[in-house]
Amino acid sequence: MPRILLVKTSSMGDLVHNMPMVADIRQRYPDAVIDWVAEESFVEIARMNTQIDRIIPVNMRRWKRNLGKRQTWREFFAFKRQLNIQAYDAVLDTQGLLKSAMICRWAHGPSHGQDQHTAREGIAGRLYTHSHDIPRDLHAITRNRLLAAKALGYALPDTPPQYNLDVPATTLPFTPPASYTMVLHGTAREAKLWPVDHWIGFCRRISKENQNILLPWGNPAEHERAQAIAAQVPGAIVLPRLNLTQLANLLNHASVVIGLDTGLMHLAVGLGIPTLAIFCDTEIWQAGTCPPAGAFALTIGGKGIIPSVDEALNAFATVPSLPAAPDNA
Repeated sequence: MPRILLVKTSSMGDLVHNMPMVADIRQRYPDAVIDWVAEESFVEIARMNTQIDRIIPVNMRRWKRNLGKRQTWREFFAFKRQLNIQAYDAVLDTQGLLKSAMICRWAHGPSHGQDQHTAREGIAGRLYTHSHDIPRDLHAITRNRLLAAKALGYALPDTPPQYNLDVPATTLPFTPPASYTMVLHGTAREAKLWPVDHWIGFCRRISKENQNILLPWGNPAEHERAQAIAAQVPGAIVLPRLNLTQLANLLNHASVVIGLDTGLMHLAVGLGIPTLAIFCDTEIWQAGTCPPAGAFALTIGGKGIIPSVDEALNAFATVPSLPAAPDNA
């Protein structure tokens, strides 16, 4: 029974892209113990994977900002104790950063990661027990799956990705409509944004058939954008601020999702919800939508490409929508 530790700390979309690798490992080693180190702010996402045995939260981002505080070091040494509760047969780092490689060094077991030529930060490739050539010109999901295959000694599967996500039940601070479209207009980097006037034009057109458009937000800038869209789109609803589990529940019951290159969009794809992804600053081959078997997702745009409203509408016309779930009526 192999014991395996996964190191993929952030961000949300990267964690979702790690899920198919977990499914591959579980398929090859059904009785394996699989643990996962994830940033505290994304632990909710890691916990949605039904095939993970233990989540080990880490707070590298916060610790880095508070190195002079005693509490930081208390938390750090507590984390190292959790990391060393058991020895691992393999520690897999799909992050490819210096910080993730250091976590591998602190763990008890031989580590595997991308080599110095293919890791996101070359120095990371020098720190693993075993470094592997994982070509950069592959989709992020394929790179993760390939690393696990090379590290654990099995052939890279050619099957569609499996995400094995189970969204826990939660209470919402409002009653959602029976059928709705989720519009994920926000993202972590400004270059990935689609112009507000494009969102308004797009949403006004689709609102004629998709009466309930839900607009989530996570910070003041996104709240302001959501309000600007809703002010000109009949049927658009600006949501209250929600946590990740609440947002995941809404995604899981949506008829269709439209979103930018953001973690929530990738989560919707992993959940098998019909999804249109609009990329403005990301290569499609690198991180475009990869739905599980039987699901539908489509990506338009790309690096340095701003899709027009008409292009988005034409793409959206090909996206099927799910009927309202009975328990969501």
